[in-house]
Amino acid sequence: MDKKQHIAIFTTASLPWMTGTAVNPLFRAAYLAKDGSRRVTLVIPWLTLDHQKLVYPANITFSSPSEQEAYVRKWLEERVSFPLGFDIRFYPAKFAVDKRSILAVGDISEVIPDEEAEVAVLEEPEHLTWFHHGKRWKTKFRLVIGIIHTNYLEYVRREKNGRMKALILKYLNNWVVGIYCHKVIRLSAATQDYPESIICNVHGVNPKFLEIGDKKRDGNTNFSKGAYYIGKMVWSKGYKELLKLLRLHQKELAGLEMDLYGTGEDSDQIKEAAKKLKLVIRVNPGRDHADPVFHDYKVFLNPSTTDVVCTTTAEALAMGKIVVCANHPSNDFFKQFPNCRTYDNSKGFVEATLKALNEEPAELTDAQRHELSWEAATERFLKVAGLDRELPKKLTKRPSKNFATLSFSSKMEDASAYLHYVASGSEASRKAFGAIPGTLQPDEELCKELGLARPAAT
Repeated sequence: MDKKQHIAIFTTASLPWMTGTAVNPLFRAAYLAKDGSRRVTLVIPWLTLDHQKLVYPANITFSSPSEQEAYVRKWLEERVSFPLGFDIRFYPAKFAVDKRSILAVGDISEVIPDEEAEVAVLEEPEHLTWFHHGKRWKTKFRLVIGIIHTNYLEYVRREKNGRMKALILKYLNNWVVGIYCHKVIRLSAATQDYPESIICNVHGVNPKFLEIGDKKRDGNTNFSKGAYYIGKMVWSKGYKELLKLLRLHQKELAGLEMDLYGTGEDSDQIKEAAKKLKLVIRVNPGRDHADPVFHDYKVFLNPSTTDVVCTTTAEALAMGKIVVCANHPSNDFFKQFPNCRTYDNSKGFVEATLKALNEEPAELTDAQRHELSWEAATERFLKVAGLDRELPKKLTKRPSKNFATLSFSSKMEDASAYLHYVASGSEASRKAFGAIPGTLQPDEELCKELGLARPAAT
């Protein structure tokens, strides 16, 4: 019997943090392992209690990795109808408050033993490798695939001195992704461009949303509510664009009633801005998009252009709703669906919104439902990653080694990787590029909780 291919999926977040890099890699692992033809390991961050409290919602915390694994599996089991055939392992991490991001600590490639290292999928490869110090991913694994989730440059441009920061970040991202990944998949053209990268949406929709759409269709019930938007309540998640459009066109949209759902740092400011409008805009706390409160809304208004492929847009389409969104690269995948209505300017937004409110959504065909599903997303991933066929021999991994013995007579790429190894091994340079102090190696608490060997005294 042939040995099963082993795919290790490394990602930058985990439930109960309901963010894209927690949810989508989890579904990817489940569907890659579904038919039993390959071994799959999902590698997620472990945070100590103090750091869990900084990021996980509703005061949810875990005393051990096994406890968090049980939570993650239970959440997924409630959403898929087949046994979960993948493993979960944890890497040491800390939460960076200033970046609102979880960052890896130490060499997280060590979570997968050398003898098991075949294919690595890095979900947000730039994020996972900015401060990586250890074995080179391309050396350890036979094939390394990076999936670009986030438009980091767009977020950075909105900060003070954003244009300069974005320029620096662009070159840093190109550097680390180039030296650590064999292949790069961009979910849409809204992300930073990378040499020889492939644009393909390899994400699917939580099956629950397709089930909601089926029940709505089979029940022949009308959509009794009008327009809504759901998203983390921070200005950069589309609220700034949405409220500006509503403010500029209050007269044309007279009579519009809309509900906003979200929780976040800018909630109070967004509520105040909504109150100033002459339209009826209700602001509500965040909820799961599958909550019954959303089932009867007909129109999802989403003007955001910071997402790469917006999960909530896909969910709304799966539930059979009409979606009004910007004509932007992040929405290219959705244009194939008849219920997706795009606009180019504020006048187009008004026209598309009024038309959507006065029409009934088209029913999804079986082919359209499949295109939104995780089954189709997995098929697309295997094809563009080259995992639907035997891996080329040229990608056979070399014996894993430490960069301390690497000669500068090697290839330019090897020299570039060595330079990153040296820079990432200095606390001064790590701090200059934004790393959390003391993350070169896991501390005693992380080692104890993950059962790792304690760092040598320095």
